[in-house]
Amino acid sequence: MKHYDCAVVGSGPAGQRAAIQAAKLGKSVCVIEKSPFVGGVMVNTGTIPSKALREAVMHLTGSQNRGLYGRNNKLKRDITIADLAAVSQNVIRNEWNVIQDAFDRNNVELIWGKARFEGPNLCVIEREVDNEMITADTFVLGVGTRPARPANIPFDNQFVFCSDGLLKLESIPKSMIVVGGGVIGTEYACTMAALGVRVTLIEGRNQVLGFLDSEISESLQYHMRKTGVTLRLNEKVEKIVTVTSERDGRTLVQATLESGKNLNAETLLYAVGRQGICGELGLDNVGVSFDDRERLEVNENYQTNVEHIYAVGDIIGFPALASTAMEQGRIAVCHAYDQPIHSMPELFPFGVFTIPELSMVGKTEQQLTKEGIPYEAGIARYSVVARGQLLGDAIGMLKLLIHQETRKIVGVHCLGTGATELIHIGQAVMALEGTVDYFIHNVFNYPTLAEAYKIAALNGSNKLANV
Repeated sequence: MKHYDCAVVGSGPAGQRAAIQAAKLGKSVCVIEKSPFVGGVMVNTGTIPSKALREAVMHLTGSQNRGLYGRNNKLKRDITIADLAAVSQNVIRNEWNVIQDAFDRNNVELIWGKARFEGPNLCVIEREVDNEMITADTFVLGVGTRPARPANIPFDNQFVFCSDGLLKLESIPKSMIVVGGGVIGTEYACTMAALGVRVTLIEGRNQVLGFLDSEISESLQYHMRKTGVTLRLNEKVEKIVTVTSERDGRTLVQATLESGKNLNAETLLYAVGRQGICGELGLDNVGVSFDDRERLEVNENYQTNVEHIYAVGDIIGFPALASTAMEQGRIAVCHAYDQPIHSMPELFPFGVFTIPELSMVGKTEQQLTKEGIPYEAGIARYSVVARGQLLGDAIGMLKLLIHQETRKIVGVHCLGTGATELIHIGQAVMALEGTVDYFIHNVFNYPTLAEAYKIAALNGSNKLANV
């Protein structure tokens, strides 16, 4: 029986970073992966495939340049799923190689099989042909989640499917109902609308992406409606069934809302939450508890209620992003081996790849108001930034939230081209406790989207000075 200093369960972004960090500290490390491929949900069914799909759609439909060249700008008239899948598969294969190479270079042993705890430090790895037992001093659980599939939803992967099933569609439907206005539902709603699919998005709250600054969410919703997405906010689905169209005999999906409305479409994407898979790990054998959605509760160091077992990534809940999962894996291992950590979870950026994309770091206006923090907002519209004009992006915006007394930046919110890249400038200034004056006095290349920081800073500064 082989013993390791650190055993990591799951090879997604959280597990990768945890394993390599432990290896860098000179520890013997293994990664246990039950799927046929490394990378977890991020590489195989989530982040990479969905973003590759989005990029392919934007390129093939000419969505990126319609503001500059007109709405008839389209590089390809008849787009097929094969066109979109080819791009995704190339990126996925490359990511497999990158991850495997990183494990090899750092002497991280990759063990294929399904992990299950038999005791506090004992784990069995189950395979079809044999089983293997290992022991370890420290365990890091980065097993991820799967799409929630309630028993009352008639999933068939043809008409009704979750986010995993959408990537396997044989053809592009003419219409789609998306249930759920979270990150996954909103991203796919935008992507499918860009393909010309008639999309109806149903969300039980009064806005999509409820964690966003309300102004950014409202701007996104305006643009989604402009591209043809019908938003049904403050609505909940009561029942989903397949029906036969009286007009042409086709099979349709019908969603009945609690308000009594019936909505029909060719397909339905169910994207309400994700489900953990802790029940498969034998955690009851080691005393680790989890909630009814099989998610684990951890402390600020990502320890479960059993101190030598850590949990990171989607399995611990919000924000459930690949970027934050990576950092959580690093922090967990550094804590396990008494290494100094300098991390700022409060400044983890959020990026959502809708069309247009958006990103944020720090507080929202709603949070600042609720907490009684005096602030002012400085806003820059892409329409007054030369680079925005060159890109044909007339709807983008950048917002700085500035503390009225200290002039420090307490929040940055961006919607539009390059938002997920642009946010890091504000993030860096916030991490260094900078003020709005940095942006006022700094010189930015011209023409760039980064100029929006200076414009927003001047706008906010003028408001602070009551000009």
